[in-house]
Amino acid sequence: MCGRDGLFYRNFSRRGFLARSAAAAALALPAHLAGLLAPAAAGTVIKATHGSGFCNMGIFLAKEREVTKADGVELDFVVTPSNTEITTMFGAGLVDMSMIPYSNFMTLYDAGAPVRIVAGGGVEGCIIVARDGIASAADLKGKTFGTFQADTLEVLPYDYLKKAGLGFRDVEIKYLDTSPELAQAFLAGALDAICHIEPYASQCVRGRKGAHVLSDGTDVYGKGYSDCVLAVRTPLLKSNPAAVKAVIKALFVAQAQAEADKGAALKDTVGKYYKTSMEAAVDASSKQPIVVDQRNQTRFILARGTSMQELGYVRKAPDEGAFDWSLLEAVIAENKPLYDGLKLKSA
Repeated sequence: MCGRDGLFYRNFSRRGFLARSAAAAALALPAHLAGLLAPAAAGTVIKATHGSGFCNMGIFLAKEREVTKADGVELDFVVTPSNTEITTMFGAGLVDMSMIPYSNFMTLYDAGAPVRIVAGGGVEGCIIVARDGIASAADLKGKTFGTFQADTLEVLPYDYLKKAGLGFRDVEIKYLDTSPELAQAFLAGALDAICHIEPYASQCVRGRKGAHVLSDGTDVYGKGYSDCVLAVRTPLLKSNPAAVKAVIKALFVAQAQAEADKGAALKDTVGKYYKTSMEAAVDASSKQPIVVDQRNQTRFILARGTSMQELGYVRKAPDEGAFDWSLLEAVIAENKPLYDGLKLKSA
């Protein structure tokens, strides 16, 4: 729906989103695309989708710096027109893996898609930004609130309001399609508050007079909470675990590189992957670090299944069968010096 401000808002129902996730999970792979999931070998091309926040920086660096090529694997990013298509393409089997919010993963897992979480992407960085005059959850009552559907950026405000005894019934939710679009809507004054990812949240704070952070998620979840994860389709896990291990190893290398030289990491990603200024990116760079080893976030992610149930996106919360940490653990065992040198990890 196009608002008076000229921006396009999505008024999807949660039932409709669930139906689309189920359809994606059940979609038969067209014959001419069957090769995408063929057993991998030397020179394997892994097709992947990704999001747009700093939680994706690891996979962006792995791609830009061709880290996986040392192990005979090439990452091929499939560009999607909106956040919804990231989930749809992965669920339909049009890509092999996805750096995806854990909440979107849940919709596919609940619908029966053959997908598993095998590693982490980034932690924290889900941020509620509000205009001047909104200082608490209570001040959000009756206000317009922008986010993405079934995203961690919807789960956080839901949990934030719930903690204050409020709910989505107390605000006017507006669903948008892309990270730049959500930021633009807030900066243009079309929304009173948003939940956004870094570096866009910092861009919004810097770009609108009086704007400020209402919650960075740690007041609701504590430090180090998960945002996005690396999920892989089980046919690839079974046919070529070595290719998946190559990507996980590349993420560890990217994390080590970013921790050692954040400036170089930003130089390689801002502009191409992050549609924001370098100034805003530098300001945001410490707020959503890469963390590949998120085994200690298993319980946190499972607990969010309750919120996804209450929001109507899943029929039941996921179980531990949604995770397969075995390849991550194998990579750690085979690359101890690399792992031991990381600043952020489970162990």
